[in-house]
Amino acid sequence: MVEITSRSVVVYGALRSGTTLLRLMLDAHPRLSCPGETDFIFDHLRPGAQFSGYDMDALQRERIYRNHEALYPENPLPAPTPDAFIDRIARDDSIAVLMLHRNLHRVLELYPQMRVIHMLRDPRDVARSSIGMGWAGTVYHGVDHWIGTMQSWKAAQPRLPSEQVLQISYEQLIEAPEKTLEEISTFCGLPYDPGMLTYDANSTYDKPDPSLVTQWRHKQTPYEVGLVEHKIGALLTEAGYAPSGFPAQDPGLLERFSLGLRNRRATWAKRIKRYGLRDPLVVALCRRLGMPHYAAGAQRRIDEKLTRLLK
Repeated sequence: MVEITSRSVVVYGALRSGTTLLRLMLDAHPRLSCPGETDFIFDHLRPGAQFSGYDMDALQRERIYRNHEALYPENPLPAPTPDAFIDRIARDDSIAVLMLHRNLHRVLELYPQMRVIHMLRDPRDVARSSIGMGWAGTVYHGVDHWIGTMQSWKAAQPRLPSEQVLQISYEQLIEAPEKTLEEISTFCGLPYDPGMLTYDANSTYDKPDPSLVTQWRHKQTPYEVGLVEHKIGALLTEAGYAPSGFPAQDPGLLERFSLGLRNRRATWAKRIKRYGLRDPLVVALCRRLGMPHYAAGAQRRIDEKLTRLLK
C-alpha cells in the first residue's frame, strides 16, 4: 500500500480562521478530497504514543463522526483506525485533506512525515467571530482557542522540516485567492485547478471578499482590542500580525470576574435561544458529573439543530 502520508495532507488552524472556506476551495479540486472537519479521527484515541484503539462510546457520540459515517453508507468501518478513515476520504486517486483544529501532536506521533498546511488568521478577528458563533460572550474569552491552537503549533513546529510545512493566512486567501491556491496545490504535488474558485456554486459561501479582512479595526473598541492583545502577548507578532497601537488592557481581579460573568451569561443565552433550556442543561449537568453518556439523547437533539443551523 502507498504510504499514508503521500496521499494525505493536514490543514491545521484555529476555529474561525477560515478553514471552512479553504475546505470548500480544496474540495473543488478534482484530485483533493476534503469532505469536512476531521478532528474526530484523533480526538478519541486511547492514550499512548501509538494507536491503541478508540474510546468508541465517545466516538459514537461525536456529531461530526456520525455525519462522516453518513457520507459513506456503503463502506462501513466495524473497527475504525486513523488509516481506515484516511483511506475512506482518499477515494480513487485523490489526496485526503484532513481539517484539524487540535491534536497536532497526535497526528505527528502517528504520521511523523505528514505534510501540514498551517493556516493563520488575525486573532482579533477570531475573537470577534467566536462571539457570533456563541462560543464566547467577550473577545477576552473568544481568543482562548486561538491561543491554544497557536501554542500547540509552536510545540510541534521544531520537529517539522521546512519542506513539510506550508504556512498561509486567511488574509492571503481572501486578498490573493488564486496565488494562494496555486501554492497549496504545488505543496500537495498537484497542478492548480481554476475550479477551486467555483466553490460558491455548491455552497452558501460567497466569493472571497476583502472587506472581511481586519474587521476588528471597525468592529471592536480600543478597549476590546487592548484586552485581546494583552492576553495574546508575544504570540501576536510571532504569528505575523502587527500590534494595533492601542494601550494593552490588563484586567484586574474584579474586572476578570465581571468579564467571566458576561461570558457565561452571553453563551448560555445563545444556547437557550438555539436549543431551548432543557437539553443544554442536561448536557452541562451530566458533563459536570462525569457521566456524558446519560446526556446522549439531549446531545443528539442539540446536534440535529446545530447541523440544520450550519447548513
